[in-house]
Amino acid sequence: MATIAFLLNGAPHQCEVSPNTSILTLLREHLALTGTKEGCASGDCGACTVAIGEQNADTHTFTSANACITPAHQLQGRHLVTVEGLAKEGRLHPAQEAMIECHGSQCGFCTPGIVMSLFTLHNDLTQRPAPLTPERLEAALGGNLCRCTGYRPIRDAALRMNDMPYERPQWQDAALSTSENDAEITVPTAKTPFFAQPLSLTALTRLRQEAPQARLVAGGTDLWLESTQRLASLDQLIDVSRVAELLTVAATTFEGQPGWWIGAGVTYTQLEPLFEEHFPAFAHLLHRLGSQQIRNRGTLGGNIANASPIGDTPPVLLALGAQVELASTNGKRCLVLEDFFLDYKKTALAADEVVSRIFIPQPVEDSQLRVWKLSKRREDDISALIGAFSYRIEQGTLQDVRIAFGGMAATPKRAKAAEAALEGSTLTAETFRAAQQALDDDFQPMSDVRGSQHYRQQAAKNLIERLYLSLSVSDHEVMLHAYAH
Repeated sequence: MATIAFLLNGAPHQCEVSPNTSILTLLREHLALTGTKEGCASGDCGACTVAIGEQNADTHTFTSANACITPAHQLQGRHLVTVEGLAKEGRLHPAQEAMIECHGSQCGFCTPGIVMSLFTLHNDLTQRPAPLTPERLEAALGGNLCRCTGYRPIRDAALRMNDMPYERPQWQDAALSTSENDAEITVPTAKTPFFAQPLSLTALTRLRQEAPQARLVAGGTDLWLESTQRLASLDQLIDVSRVAELLTVAATTFEGQPGWWIGAGVTYTQLEPLFEEHFPAFAHLLHRLGSQQIRNRGTLGGNIANASPIGDTPPVLLALGAQVELASTNGKRCLVLEDFFLDYKKTALAADEVVSRIFIPQPVEDSQLRVWKLSKRREDDISALIGAFSYRIEQGTLQDVRIAFGGMAATPKRAKAAEAALEGSTLTAETFRAAQQALDDDFQPMSDVRGSQHYRQQAAKNLIERLYLSLSVSDHEVMLHAYAH
């Protein structure tokens, strides 16, 4: 059992739970707070959305999270807000009041999760005033599914709530005083449940060496599906979400290249400002990487270590020439990312190693990046295919071409034959047809529920065609464009 101390709707709370307890289970089965609903139990529908607060400098920020796949022990020292805590002294929160006035709730099952997403949006708007653009609204609500209302009344509520009078209650700024120190942890050799939450990379690598059978958890957005969907017992866990070295982003020079070291525990939401400034196409992709709830929790290191062939970020990182740092008690070593992926769900990570950082080189002058994701739904869906293209155009020829795909092989993989066909070539239809044909040498994709082998092969060739058409007509998009592609 693990003891966690946290704030629950402004009041201090402490309880003991097993390592594999989710926030949803904690609320409904341990604390009898049933306003938070279970819908899909996989982080897709948003019915279980809660808000998690942290004290940052002079502000108290709240981010939305799917309670069904968020480990309860990660609430340690945090502030958990549920739908039961929003109304105070008979006064509804503007998110609740606006949902009522705009008739945004019908059956009501999904409503608590929608209200909590609106709560975090309202809190963000009041602390950092900025126009509520359609993109910002869509991002805030993109992870909440509703089968009754058709969304227009919910959208109306979101637009109206900030005009309602509201005095921020003191409980929203409450902070829990906790002292966190790396402690000596006795690691069992048998299958006795245990949980550890190290604060430093040294402590983490020591634990990893002593308990190689334990599962590492950061955001839990993929790992926790083993519990909710496969009913596996995640009873030996090492939580890496508090390891200081894994939470930093630093501009530096590595092996003569300027760039950024990004800690493996940095979330997608935290990466958005960096990507918006230096990698706009990568930032654009993040709009379609899960939902806001997922982006608030999921980490770049987790997406790499998971080694899924359809992970969204690895193909982009391959196209950018990223490197990954692996750490153990024996020290650190770096690999170019393409050498990290060995086979389906297999990596070069040793049993006693952890992914500690990722290095992304700074783009050279005039380099361009294009990223296109194909999926059945635009929002909150897994890729059927994703293509990333990095290149420069110098005197009418393509230079430094790097192309990578996800969904085309057992691992995220570069299309080296297609790269060779384009490198140093002029922007002609014949050149790109040769690159399309070269894909047959690069990949023999499999068929699954997301797409057949023929579909994937043809779709990948079509993305090369899209690149050609985009370069042929400057400043013109060749497909219908939405803000998230």
